[in-house]
Amino acid sequence: MRKFALFLFLSASLWANAQSDYYQERFRPQYHFSTQKNWINDPNGLVYINGEYHLFYQHNPFGNIWGHMSWGHAVSKDLLRWKQLPVALREENGFMMFSGSVVSDTKNKSGFGLKKEDSPLVAIYTAHDSSLQTQNLAYSIDNGKSWSKYSANPVLDLQMRDFRDPNVFWHEPTKRWIMSVAMPNEKLISFYSSFSLKQWAFESDFGMQSDTSGVWECPDLLQVPIVGEPNKKKWVLLVSQNSTMQYFVGEFDGAKFYNENPYNKIMRPDYGTDYYAAVAYKTTPDKIPTTIGWVNNWNYANEIPTSPWKGAMSLPRKLAVKKMGNEWVLVQQPIKAIASLRSTAEVLKNSAAVKSRFITPFKGQCFEMELDLRPSTTSISGVKIAVGGNRYFTIGYDAAIEQLFIDRTNTPGGFSKQYPYFNKKNAYLKTVNEVVHLNIFFDKSIIEVYANNGELVFTSQIFPDEKDTGIEFFSDGNITVFENVWFWPMKSIWK
Repeated sequence: MRKFALFLFLSASLWANAQSDYYQERFRPQYHFSTQKNWINDPNGLVYINGEYHLFYQHNPFGNIWGHMSWGHAVSKDLLRWKQLPVALREENGFMMFSGSVVSDTKNKSGFGLKKEDSPLVAIYTAHDSSLQTQNLAYSIDNGKSWSKYSANPVLDLQMRDFRDPNVFWHEPTKRWIMSVAMPNEKLISFYSSFSLKQWAFESDFGMQSDTSGVWECPDLLQVPIVGEPNKKKWVLLVSQNSTMQYFVGEFDGAKFYNENPYNKIMRPDYGTDYYAAVAYKTTPDKIPTTIGWVNNWNYANEIPTSPWKGAMSLPRKLAVKKMGNEWVLVQQPIKAIASLRSTAEVLKNSAAVKSRFITPFKGQCFEMELDLRPSTTSISGVKIAVGGNRYFTIGYDAAIEQLFIDRTNTPGGFSKQYPYFNKKNAYLKTVNEVVHLNIFFDKSIIEVYANNGELVFTSQIFPDEKDTGIEFFSDGNITVFENVWFWPMKSIWK
């Protein structure tokens, strides 16, 4: 008996040590979600139920490159600290489990609950093989711990090779489930309705607007609050394309979506290099939708120099919109719970008036920094992070043309021929009271920049030398003032 107890103790100790070996690797994000090992891409099935956020995601259980698509699964109580669970939906009978959504069927409309009062979780996903994509159901009656596939799958089959990524929500005014699903090559998002989740009726198509340069996929239609008008809401449609995303803002009447932004205006939820397939938790406790996106880029996703994992998720972002001129602009802010990861603040007590270069007292590769940049009218100025020798990542503002930009040209990138083609990104941004407010998150290999309280966001991956920890302010010869500078080293969510 004692030998058996000792065996259990040693086994538990070895398991704990094995767990602690993960999340120590070079480039491993410390406060962004990533799996212990193997490939991940699109977030799927974001649902909040019984005090837990469920995160499903595209996952290869067998390797560190794309393939064998299944649904991985993790849960969290705060959207930051995650517990990884067994694979939820596996590749089976030659069909991969492509992207989709999960709903809590609170009224058991599907009949999957054992009793009338049960509330099963229902996953709506794309089954994929080389010649066909169809929409299918799986259900769980134990809060997502185990899943069964519907015996009468598929529930929606147009006999098409490219027809994918169903995203479903309950539309209370019409008392129906609504599905948005992508017709990728046609650059269309189709809307379907259902009372049971099992039979679907076509309602309308939306598309061929704004950016039509690549396939359309991973749609999400949701209602968000209007900034400054908490009792009013607008509808936002998120769409992903190749290696970027766009959004539309308007109205949805239960059957058709109407875009209220200019027809040809391209609006991005993220103007960086590495943000894709973002979808939302729609039924959060505060009733404000919260998105998570995949941090990677299809042009070099398989080649990034990370092991034994590949791919990570963005910080969760709260969504709202506000009217700026004749355009509705998406406003995104990281969830407030992130502040719980901050270590003791370091503050630049006096403003820094910079004419060329200012080396800050701050260092690190895992931090949050907040500051106000007050540029002169013709300057190019900003912040360099991951500084070491001639290596650095630039977050800059060109005041003459009112553009915020990022540039990773001077960071290591020899692992991929495609990676350098995406080094520079920029977007239009006006100052507010002659100031650009920046909130910068750096997490080993992931950078997220939120400007002017989320009016503009950039996400990018870099893979710096471990010694590249410097932080500098710069200007091109005109005096730029850096004010209200706060720096927080960030704690790991894995310790």
